[in-house]
Amino acid sequence: MADQEKSLLIKRYASRRLYNTETSDYVTLEDIAGFIRDGREVRIVDLKSGDDLTRQYLLQIIAEHESRGENVLPTNVLNDLVRSYTTQATSVVPQFLAASFDMFRESQSKWVENMAQANPISKMPGFEVVQAQQDAFLKAITGSNPAGDAPSKKGEAEDLDAIKAELAALQKKLSKLE
Repeated sequence: MADQEKSLLIKRYASRRLYNTETSDYVTLEDIAGFIRDGREVRIVDLKSGDDLTRQYLLQIIAEHESRGENVLPTNVLNDLVRSYTTQATSVVPQFLAASFDMFRESQSKWVENMAQANPISKMPGFEVVQAQQDAFLKAITGSNPAGDAPSKKGEAEDLDAIKAELAALQKKLSKLE
């Protein structure tokens, strides 16, 4: 567990190649996204200047997923984010988003915890399918997988719909703040 809490250091060389300091090999953006989905904190620094490039690369990972049609962020949310950079809301938006995702992760964790306890619902036919979908959803949102097994493609598609709905709700709350 200590390994998961320790930040993984990735160094960017002048050639723009990314170097994993733990395994002493080069990695891609998709590799970095995988580390994050597995629950690792990642820090990316420029080897020469020492500048922290983590935010830049995380945004690039998100942009690449969005450009491949893996749309998690609705256009209206993206528009509001762009607007927030030019308004007084700039100071409120990061705290709001962080608090919203913290509350969301906490509620999902409590739900999983309650479902994991012995209750009559877990003995119902088809419960395993529901549990697998929930695990896939949690992995997509938090980067952790409580069941430890890979989610199905069907479950991922349904999970993305749920994520889109949650982000739409967050966008409505954000609009009310303005």
